[in-house]
Parts: sequence; C-alpha cells; structure tokens
Amino acid sequence: MASFDQERHNGRIYLSPPDVGQAELMRIQEAFTENWIAPAGPHLDAFENEMCQVLGGGVHAAALNSGTAALHLALKLSGAGPGDEVFCSTFTFVAPANAIRYVGATPVFIDSEEATWNMDPELLARALRERAEDGVLPKAIILVHLYGQGAHLDPILEICREHGVPLIEDAAEALGSTFKGKALGTFGDFGVFSFNGNKIITTSAGGMLVSPDATSVQKARFLASQARDSAPHYEHSEMGFNYRMSNVLAGIGRAQLTTLDQKVAKRRALYDLYREALGDLPGIGFLPEAGKDAPNRWLTCVTIDPGTVGTDVETLRLALEARNIESRPLWKPMHLQPLFAGAECYGGTISENLFQTGLCLPSGSGLTDDEFARVVQSLRTNWS
Repeated sequence: MASFDQERHNGRIYLSPPDVGQAELMRIQEAFTENWIAPAGPHLDAFENEMCQVLGGGVHAAALNSGTAALHLALKLSGAGPGDEVFCSTFTFVAPANAIRYVGATPVFIDSEEATWNMDPELLARALRERAEDGVLPKAIILVHLYGQGAHLDPILEICREHGVPLIEDAAEALGSTFKGKALGTFGDFGVFSFNGNKIITTSAGGMLVSPDATSVQKARFLASQARDSAPHYEHSEMGFNYRMSNVLAGIGRAQLTTLDQKVAKRRALYDLYREALGDLPGIGFLPEAGKDAPNRWLTCVTIDPGTVGTDVETLRLALEARNIESRPLWKPMHLQPLFAGAECYGGTISENLFQTGLCLPSGSGLTDDEFARVVQSLRTNWS
C-alpha cells in the first residue's frame, strides 16, 4: 500500500485549492452548537466588522453569498439599468460583465495596459471623453484588479472624479493587495471581494460588498435579504434578492481572515521562487509589478514568446496536465466571448495577446516544496 506521502506526491496539484484547518472547523462547530445555522447570526456581523478592520477602516461591509452578488448590488446602487452603459475591463472573468447584463445595462469593454495587465487609463479617458461629448456618460465603471495586481489607480480615480462616474473596484482576486499602502477595493465608490474556493481566503462560497458610504451598505443588506420592509409580517415594497451569506460560512471566513497575512506571504514567496527557478528560460515573462503597489500574487502568471520558445501555451498546459498538474490559460477577453459578440471594445490587442501567450501556474498557499519542484521540473522539461 502506498504511503500518504507517496499518494500526495503522485496526486493532483491544483491551481489554487482551499487552505483550511482546525480553526475553520471550530467556527463551524460553534455555529452548530449555538444552533445559528440560519442565514443570520453572530458570525455574520463579526465577519463584516473584522473584514473592515483588515481593510484598514473607512469602509462598511455587507457579507453576501458571492462576489457576483456584490457586483450586481453595486451596479443597482449606482443606478445602472436598461438603456445605460457600464464600462468594464475586458480582460477578466465573466462575472462583472454578467452583472452588467443582470441590471439590463450594456457593457462597453476597455482593454488592458501592458504595465499592469489591467484597464488602460488612456483608453478609459478616451472612452469617457467621447461619451461626454455625446452627453451620455456610463452609469458606472467596473475596474478589475487582475490576479491580485493593482490597476493604475491614480489616473483612473482622477478620470472618474472628472466625469462624476462611480467606480466599482472588482477586487475579487485582490484581498491582501495594496496600492500606496491602502487596501485595494477601498478606493472606489464600491469594492467587491470573492471568497470562492480558489481565492486567497475562502468561505466555500461567498463574497463581500464594501463602501465608504454606510447608507449604501445598509441598502445592500436590505436588498440582499429579499428587501423585507420593517413590519411584523412579510412586507415588500421593492424587489429584493436572496444574497446574504450564511452564519456558518461567515464563521469560516472569520477563521480564514486570521491567516490572511500568512497566505499572502506564501503566495508572494511562490512568485519569487518561480521567477528564480524559471527566469533563465528563453522567452518567459511574468506578470509585472508596478512601483506603488504590493500585489497579493493570487496566481503566478507567466507569458511565453512562441517565436523564442518554439512551443505554445496549450502545449505546455497539456504537458503539465499529463503529470496531473493543473494550470490554466489567462482570461479570455470579454469582447472575444460569444456571449458578448458585437459588444463595443476600446482597444483589444493587449488582452488578446495575453490570452494567447499567458499561463497561470499552481499558486496555492498550501503548495509543498515537492509539489513546487514537480511543477518546475515539468515546465523546464517541456520548454523547448
């Protein structure tokens, strides 16, 4: 019979698996012992408060059942609806673009810049100037901080203030990242976080909406609880949603928050180790680091110059898969997705090139030295 270590060595290496322990189990047991299995409960309020403390204060928080729910509510609270436009990063997961459709608005996609892989401030400025000349500005801008890397915030914030357009920061991948010492997700009118199973910290499923405006967060909690009016019976004067996080999952989140710094430190260390172990390979590139931010390095991402390497991303991905190692191409831009065929996009070539040449490597905070060595060996063996 194979030993546990042998089974682990021969087992699958995942891209970013959950990293949980006894503290999370204790919080779950606490919820069961106290019979707080219903959506509301003491863990929920505590998780929101502790999240605000981790973010450095100055914001209020509503714990929800997903980051997508947080995006949806942020758009509703920004006033977006049918007939409106919302600008959005094109190089992203589909959730923000879907949320725009949820409210009946039309997405307009903005390409990335090479320096951060995030929304290009110059393209955003151009798009807003054109809309201002037409007299119809977008209702909101969804800015994604991709792979934990902060966007070029200074000019983007200035552009948003100039035109009076609300900024929604999609920091789903960026908990623990900072810009000029301040937490990402706390610069805009709204910030959105995800606690999906593959994120820096997880509640299994869940998300958080934050804002410096307490009234907006209070409204978000109301809408997320089926918009139940204050009455002894069930009274509803507007449409709501079943979006609140459960007390059990909030307990998991509380335990996870206590280890956030260690998890971020491990992922940053993995990024440095990958650069050291693979940096001499011809044609390799890494997600750059801008000068004023401290990314959480949620995933270590590399790019491959096929003209130099003589191979491509899919060949390498399949080689890793053959060794039971999960990797993944970078996000396919939204303007290339069949779902958004015909959508307007400013630029596009930067994100298209990143999609064609980029690969995400296993980056979980629980990755062992042996697992890391397997990934590196497989890449070096198939790099030709």
